[in-house]
Amino acid sequence: MTTSLSEPGLFAGSAPTALAPGASVALLDAYRAGTDRFLATPRRTLLAHGTAAEVPHDDSPLPQRVHGLLNRLRRPGRPAPLVLGAVPFLPGAPCALAVPETLRTAPALGEDPLIALPAQDAADGSGWQLREHPAPEEYAAAVAAAVARMRAGEFDKVVLARTLELTAPEDPDLPAMLNRLARRDPTGYTFALPSAPGRTLIGASPELLVARQGGRVTANPLAGSAPRSADLAEDVRRAVALLESPKDLHEHAVVVDAVRRALAPLCARLEVPERPTLVRTATMWHLSTTVTGEIAGDHVTALDLASALHPTPAVCGTPTDVARDVIAASEPFDRGAYTGMVGWQDADGDGEWVVTIRCAEAEGRTLRLFAGAGVVAESSPEAETAETAAKFRTFLDAVGAAL
Repeated sequence: MTTSLSEPGLFAGSAPTALAPGASVALLDAYRAGTDRFLATPRRTLLAHGTAAEVPHDDSPLPQRVHGLLNRLRRPGRPAPLVLGAVPFLPGAPCALAVPETLRTAPALGEDPLIALPAQDAADGSGWQLREHPAPEEYAAAVAAAVARMRAGEFDKVVLARTLELTAPEDPDLPAMLNRLARRDPTGYTFALPSAPGRTLIGASPELLVARQGGRVTANPLAGSAPRSADLAEDVRRAVALLESPKDLHEHAVVVDAVRRALAPLCARLEVPERPTLVRTATMWHLSTTVTGEIAGDHVTALDLASALHPTPAVCGTPTDVARDVIAASEPFDRGAYTGMVGWQDADGDGEWVVTIRCAEAEGRTLRLFAGAGVVAESSPEAETAETAAKFRTFLDAVGAAL
């Protein structure tokens, strides 16, 4: 069985204790679009139903608004209440964070042996209508323009994204898509939750922005990527090439340095490995560095840490303000929740926040997929365009469509 809490949003911040096989998968199978919020991380699985309270939208800092709401809902002798939801890419835009009416928890999906059972095959995707926005050649031109400006010394890095709109003959089966995404990468971060009225944000991100557990801090920036291959020898060759790529190592170092500088004022201690390692998803290899440390005091919450980091150069660029301007001028769409953050925080300040990538927003019969690539002075427009196409594969496979 799972843990079920009747008080609004109550949650014990420590990792759930081991339960009978199938407990975590049962929460995945119980997800219903529109009313539920689902989040699976390498530590826990959460399924929230309904909305007891929403985080208000005003000019005060987001961590302050969340702290105030959760403190008002705290009850003596009861576990700490929590908020769960999504924060958008642009600062000051409305977030979609709420205290749920009820919350069920279980251990991580990756620890449940039933997650190894195959998901239901995706329906025939031949009925989907696909529209790339911008078109590949327009995206490549934007990358080339950014590269020229960087070589002229205007800025160091920008992350440029594009979208793929899929329109179906009928409403897509979001619970089935979530199930396929979760089973494909059960040790990652899988989510489905409301992002705006009438919209559902759904995805499977490989990247932890930051987590706080007690006094301990963990961040796992990813930057520098290569598509995987079905051929084992070629897959290994690509992994080794990524680990030795000067362009990708430079891109990764820029992100790790930004994470270090952002966390340092909030931490009493930080440990940053000198060289990255590799992590893999079903479709991509990524350069990865796990940063660990201790918070400077109990007043520092998970959202304080996440807000200091967001957006990292891995999803925006550097310098941040210049990169944001380049993004606004280059991308013919509003990112919304894409490259924001998804996660939870309880009234004790513990929480997990994930970078919102490998995702789509569903609205009616339309799915809007997002994919981006980090552009530096050494970037090739053709290679960055191919990288976004490879990243689209995570979701295209879940819906049975092809690019």
